[in-house]
Amino acid sequence: MTPEWTHHVIAGATGAVAVNVVPHLAHAVAGKPFPTPFADPPGVGDSPPGLNVVWASMNATAAAALLRVERNRLDRPVFWGAFGLGASAAALGLRSYFGRVRGTST
Repeated sequence: MTPEWTHHVIAGATGAVAVNVVPHLAHAVAGKPFPTPFADPPGVGDSPPGLNVVWASMNATAAAALLRVERNRLDRPVFWGAFGLGASAAALGLRSYFGRVRGTST
């Protein structure tokens, strides 16, 4: 039997991975380059929009797979609370990181 806290960690990780879809997909749809792990240097250099679609899709697939793993807990508010905390923490972290990388920190 899996300890309950591991499900909270998975929910938070799912939120973090899901939120990472947004900047990559938004830049790809706008036709703008944006850093991906495939860039040179990884996570700093810009990748073309097509590669951002690939990275966003990989993140969306990973988030969907994690949701599937936790499908029996999707009706629990604590799952969505942990998901939201993970998503919020990732959003703040990504904003800070990409602000530094792209020179737009405020």
